Amino acid sequence: MPLLPPDVRGAAVVTGNPIRPEVLTWHADKAVQALGLHGFDRRLPTVYVTGGAQGSQQINDVVRDALAWPLERANVIHQCGPDNVGKLRQHAAALPAASAGRYYLAEFVGPDPPDVLALADVVVSRSGAGTLAELTALGKPAVFIPLAFSAGNEQVHNARHLEEAGAAVPLLGDATAAQVRDAVGPLLAEPVRREEMVQRARAHGRPDAADRLVDVILSAASG
Repeated sequence: MPLLPPDVRGAAVVTGNPIRPEVLTWHADKAVQALGLHGFDRRLPTVYVTGGAQGSQQINDVVRDALAWPLERANVIHQCGPDNVGKLRQHAAALPAASAGRYYLAEFVGPDPPDVLALADVVVSRSGAGTLAELTALGKPAVFIPLAFSAGNEQVHNARHLEEAGAAVPLLGDATAAQVRDAVGPLLAEPVRREEMVQRARAHGRPDAADRLVDVILSAASG
């Protein structure tokens, strides 16, 4: 609301961003079967890294440089986009055998990312409105690396909003591998802290946003 022009704030209604209904019918085990994640250790937390369907060079670079460290503590699903998969596969080939099975790399994780989100305990991603809507509806702790040039600096505002709520950790500017480790590390090592972030994320989720939006439209149409 504070970002809206003052003369329209009084008429604005916050409905939340509509999400796909299937996001709420998630099944972690479906992701394991669909992606063949049989090398994953389900006793460990799972980190889902994504820059969206096209990937993100920035996110891919910092995760590549930090990768050996989280794989000692977690499973990692990495959606890297089509332009980066070759080099990242070369990098993954040099991983120690003990941890290589806990790393799943793909251009795109397939048509059912809600199942991957269900499996994830921590998400590393951009911070667009659609991403925030899904992560808060599911209650997923996040480390955000906002797109620096999003319209109106939207992604930075989004990331800071969830940071203030205690539901996310934003890495602003030129994020580094060390910053990713420092942000993700406590979420992997401290289940209690992670659960606190789960609850805070859910408190900001609006899984009924589509219904709210329809109600507002119908109310406006009826005068």
